Amino acid sequence: MHRTWFSKFSSFLSTMTGRPLTFVVAAALVMLWALTGPLFHYSDTWQLVINTSTTIVTFLMVFLIQNTQNRDTAAMQIKLDELIRAIEGAHNALLDLEELEERDLTRFRRHYEKLAEDARMALRAGGVDTNSPFVQGDHNDDDDDARGDHASDRKSSGRAPRR
Repeated sequence: MHRTWFSKFSSFLSTMTGRPLTFVVAAALVMLWALTGPLFHYSDTWQLVINTSTTIVTFLMVFLIQNTQNRDTAAMQIKLDELIRAIEGAHNALLDLEELEERDLTRFRRHYEKLAEDARMALRAGGVDTNSPFVQGDHNDDDDDARGDHASDRKSSGRAPRR
């Protein structure tokens, strides 16, 4: 796949800045700056050097790291969507949860918290927790899961997920 120069650059910089050596170099520069204080009589210019340089570096790093995180998150989301799509019995309605409003996400979260609590109670009572209950949804689209049609739960390899 073709990656833009900015993608390559931001990935490279994010990787390099996360290394221990980079931290050591940054700490050494700060110590060098602190040691030069007496030489410059702790002047306003001396202080401005560290303030300006750290502000600029921080400002630029925010954008580079955010770009890398956005790509990593999107890639991970696609991988998770593929796992949901490919696993027999998984619910296709969960494929693009990140696109839902907060109230809808809260509804799903509460449902799964209830499932987890029920599973823990079943385990305490000597039962099993391998059930795969149907996820109810209040959808206005033609989603089979919303109608209760479990045919969409039968995954077939090679088919694109229905949206």
